[in-house]
Amino acid sequence: MRTLLRALLICLLAPACATLAQDNPLSTFNKTVYGVVKNVLLRSAEKMPEENYSFKPTDAVRSYGQIIGHVADAQYMFCSIELGEKNPGLKIEQTITSKADLIAALKGAFAYCDRAYDGMTDVSASQMVKLFGNDTPKLGVLTGNIGHSLEHYGNLVTYMRLKNIVPPTSEQGFQPTPQPKK
Repeated sequence: MRTLLRALLICLLAPACATLAQDNPLSTFNKTVYGVVKNVLLRSAEKMPEENYSFKPTDAVRSYGQIIGHVADAQYMFCSIELGEKNPGLKIEQTITSKADLIAALKGAFAYCDRAYDGMTDVSASQMVKLFGNDTPKLGVLTGNIGHSLEHYGNLVTYMRLKNIVPPTSEQGFQPTPQPKK
């Protein structure tokens, strides 16, 4: 009888265990995309020479360094909402100009956001928060962060191309996600 109960228990738990192995597909995918975006933004910040951080194709737009600072500020804004914390409001775009300091600030902003992406589950992803005055699921906040980051990566790509620098996503061998080792 015990053997039969054990077998029955295993049969009942096996599907649950298989489901647990696939837990959090939405938040895991979002975190993976965020990792790619984080990587290309950091590489973009590192590739541009210091003397081009003040470069603006026209006076009507941000400089390269200001875009890096703006992206860093936005990381805090979006991720503080998801984390339920007050935005630190560091004003990086307005206060930091050197390449080294902007890269450090961007790394700090990503470290802050890592907490939000690492802590999200598919259950917490559906919790509602306010984003720009609207009810938004937490997953939507972090997806908005990715979209905003990619929008400005597009700006950085244009600036790099104008300076004859190959953007990270155009480098030979670029892979958006880690490839399995062979």
